[in-house]
Amino acid sequence: MRVHQFLTSFAYGDAIGNEAAEIRDFLRRQGIESEIFCLFHHPRYAAQVHNYLEYDRFAAPDDVVIFHFSIGSPVTKKFLRLAARKVIVYHNITPHHFFLDYHRTLAKDCYKGRIELKSFVPHVDLALGDSEYNRKELEEAGFPRTGVLPLVMDFDRFDLPVVPVLRRLYDDGKTNILTVGRIIPNKCVEDVLKAFSVYQRQYNPDSRLFLVGEHRGFERYLAALQDLVTRLGVRHVHFTGHVPQAEAISYWKLAHLYLHLSEHEGFCAPIPEAYRAGLPVVAFAAAAVPETMAGAGLQVHRKDFSAIAALIDTVLSTPALKGQVVAGQRQALATYTRERTGAILLDYLRSLAA
Repeated sequence: MRVHQFLTSFAYGDAIGNEAAEIRDFLRRQGIESEIFCLFHHPRYAAQVHNYLEYDRFAAPDDVVIFHFSIGSPVTKKFLRLAARKVIVYHNITPHHFFLDYHRTLAKDCYKGRIELKSFVPHVDLALGDSEYNRKELEEAGFPRTGVLPLVMDFDRFDLPVVPVLRRLYDDGKTNILTVGRIIPNKCVEDVLKAFSVYQRQYNPDSRLFLVGEHRGFERYLAALQDLVTRLGVRHVHFTGHVPQAEAISYWKLAHLYLHLSEHEGFCAPIPEAYRAGLPVVAFAAAAVPETMAGAGLQVHRKDFSAIAALIDTVLSTPALKGQVVAGQRQALATYTRERTGAILLDYLRSLAA
């Protein structure tokens, strides 16, 4: 058996691309040939991937091809025509309504992508979600055989040291609150700003907020957020944009708490990353977030910004509570080990070969 992977885009720092690389490397360690094929890729990955149209040069009758599906693209047509046994890993498609006011093209692509998902039903041998939340969507779409393949998390990168200039700038005694992810509407960054504003005003004026994530393509949304910062009168808010991995790890290590108030996540990679970084997590219990938290961290069920600010203050000002939360999160990390996900994947592959 040879197991190859298709995806639309292999972007720098993207969770889907990282997972594809982890799966490829795991399979190769098991002696299974594996390559990655995509439509777009970051230049740094040029030597690691192939254009999806080149797949025919590698094809063999006993291939299994895994398609990481997260948005509609021309890759779908190629994948559906393959003679190989076909598996999709569904990373969820954000409902289009989140983008109508800020990015009509992406809204259209997301709408079409959810329709496109149903075209896979009669053509794939197995449909996997990277969460039970996503698996249920696959089941509702009509896939007869579904399962869960937890996202593979690369925690080794957290061994990088803090970038010296960032340490000098931000390791200054202020309390640093962190949110990580693309600056896009479904992440509800405006709610993070509102909760942080209450925390800074009522509990800790010596605090800072890091918003680490790409915002290109959503400049209108970013402008609205910056206007909100002005109207709230909140200080020390840093929109970093997309940053290199060493800087991203530095923000994790310089932070004291991770705050996540998104309203749609098919998984939520920053939550286990926060666990690995040793940060207590306060997150809104929407979509796949409760599942991703794996029984750890602190969930909120209403967007009561005063209550969220009070919770942040209680956690950060009570060392015993903070230690208890972090210890529980550390135990939950076992859910995301390479070995566990790799064993699950091999079981699925053996079932296809049976």
